[in-house]
Order: sequence, then structure tokens, then C-alpha cells
Amino acid sequence: MDKLLKAERFDYVSDSDKVFILAFNEEMTRLGYDFGGKIGSGYGWGKYMVIYTKTGVKSKAVYARIYIPDTGIVLRLFLNKVDKHEKYIEKAPAYIKAMFTDNDTKCKHDRDDEDGKCRSNFRRTYTIDGQLIEQCMPTTYYISHPEVHKIPEYIALFTEFYPPKKTVKNR
Repeated sequence: MDKLLKAERFDYVSDSDKVFILAFNEEMTRLGYDFGGKIGSGYGWGKYMVIYTKTGVKSKAVYARIYIPDTGIVLRLFLNKVDKHEKYIEKAPAYIKAMFTDNDTKCKHDRDDEDGKCRSNFRRTYTIDGQLIEQCMPTTYYISHPEVHKIPEYIALFTEFYPPKKTVKNR
């Protein structure tokens, strides 16, 4: 990753964002996730992006992405079954909890029909602090301008949803 980020095409990326990418990559690698050795096109999210998948499995489900636009990086975590993690989220630092409770994440019912039901096929509900929350895209959570000193909390959140598998030694 370090060699890739030293390429001229990443000269626009701030040093602090590069430090974050390197540190986050190290943690994801330690947990058994990989970016495939390439930084690809960011499509509509910026110039480039890093995509993390699980190593050693056939499925290439995406678990995290780092978008690298001109305006500063964005960390995107793919998290499911939020209700199972309600207690963890309720006790999490405010900036983590906000990913699940802020108005920006809530369903706006912008696809409402006259019967008042949201037409989003992605809408899910969960409860945090006794409040029912509806989200249209409940598997993706964004952290704009993530900070390197908060990586332990980001990784703790990630491992809450994707606990590391315990290896069993041969007896």
C-alpha cells in the first residue's frame, strides 16, 4: 500500500489521509481482509477507492471501502443486522453512534406513495436508545475525514459486526 500511495497520481492526497490509509490497511490485513494490491477507480465517489474483501474465501463480498476524492477520504463500512449490536452502539463514542442515529442516515420516505409507505427495497429498521430508526441503505455507514487516532474505535466497531474467527489448533 505504501508503494502505491507514493505514486504521482496520489500527490493530491494529504499526508494525514495517507497515514490513515496505511494504518487502516494494516489493521484490516491483521484481521484477514485485503484490498487485492490495487487502488481502483472511485467512480462517482472520487478519483480512487480501496476495496476490502475477506482473504482466503471464494466470495468477494465487500466489507469496507476507502474513497479518495479531492476533498479528503471517506471510510465506508458495510454493516448488517444492526439490532444484534444495539447495546454496543448505545455505549459507543458519540461519533460512532451518530453513524446509526443521525438524521442523515434516516429514511426520508422520499419514495412514498399515497398509502404512506416508503418504496425503498433497502429500508430496514432497528432500535437505538429505545428509538425506532428507519434507514434506506442500512448496510453502509460512512465516516467522512476519518482520523488515525480513532482507528481503534473504527476497528472495534468493525469487529463487533465481524468478529475474528478463532483458529482451532490440531490436537
